[in-house]
Amino acid sequence: MFFSVVIPLFNRPEEIRELLNSLVEQTYTNFEVIIVEDGSTRDAKDIVNSYRDRLDVHYYFKPNEGQGFARNYGFARAKGDFFVVFDSDVIVPSRYLEVVHQRIIDNSLDAYGGPDAAHSTFTKLQKAISYSMTSPFTTGGIRGNKRHIGQFHPRSFNMGISAKVWTETQGYKLSRRSEDIEFSIRMIQAGYKVELVPEAYVYHKRRTSLLQFYKQIVGFGKGRVDINRLYPGEMKVVHLLPAIFTLGFFSLLALNVLNLFIYAQIEVLKDLVILGDLLLLLYTVFLFLHSLLITKDIRVAVLSVLTAYTQLLAYGIGFIRNYVDTVWLNKDTRQ
Repeated sequence: MFFSVVIPLFNRPEEIRELLNSLVEQTYTNFEVIIVEDGSTRDAKDIVNSYRDRLDVHYYFKPNEGQGFARNYGFARAKGDFFVVFDSDVIVPSRYLEVVHQRIIDNSLDAYGGPDAAHSTFTKLQKAISYSMTSPFTTGGIRGNKRHIGQFHPRSFNMGISAKVWTETQGYKLSRRSEDIEFSIRMIQAGYKVELVPEAYVYHKRRTSLLQFYKQIVGFGKGRVDINRLYPGEMKVVHLLPAIFTLGFFSLLALNVLNLFIYAQIEVLKDLVILGDLLLLLYTVFLFLHSLLITKDIRVAVLSVLTAYTQLLAYGIGFIRNYVDTVWLNKDTRQ
């Protein structure tokens, strides 16, 4: 089986080197690499060309349209039997393609997705973000990386499709924001065999600051509303939890402020505030202890509390804002 590894790239020349280094180390070597520079102002052409003696690598530059259409551009030029899709900010374990090849053969897969993990070289913040994005106690539990939570939907930081799937579906219909969920739903509805391959993990660096992380997750929250508009019925109760958490968090914050001024007058309000604060404290302690158990690093565990709250609130804010804009105000927010 010949793989085509397709990687969209936008203004991240410093990251692509690490990814290409990890592809050089693959134990399964029957593959090509297609880099699609999506209108970057800081291109990686020279970096990519420096790997031509070690990889079958092809570099393309196109006007910016978003990562979904950049992947389609790569698919259209791919020669493989199976197309593997990575984000540019991942590092791939050396046996990745070997593992994927075997699972595709054994299970006759049309498409697959894999999880992400934190590499030992990641910063403390990146490890905390990785915990938040994979934890079952944050939105990590609704992202499709756990077998027991709904239908698995491959995500584009780590997934693959057969050449047949590309030919028959023509790939991504959305250029950005939940483009991978839309594509996954469409593949599943068309009857293709799609599975999670737990052993096919990648080290996903994600964002390097809380502000970048916040902005990314706001987009995820908005995207979930977009998906429900395209595919009514895809919204599950679990997808509402971050929005419920966000409304509860800010309501509790307001009640705490209110309680400072009318503490003695309303006993029920005081009891409600105490109960809410206690529940939030217990959740915070639980997040810290669970992260400490997983990461074995007290500083990462402390940061994990911060990233988990950032993730939940950002997702909830994005969800609520887009729901109000599109459902109540009937705005087109995808432009």
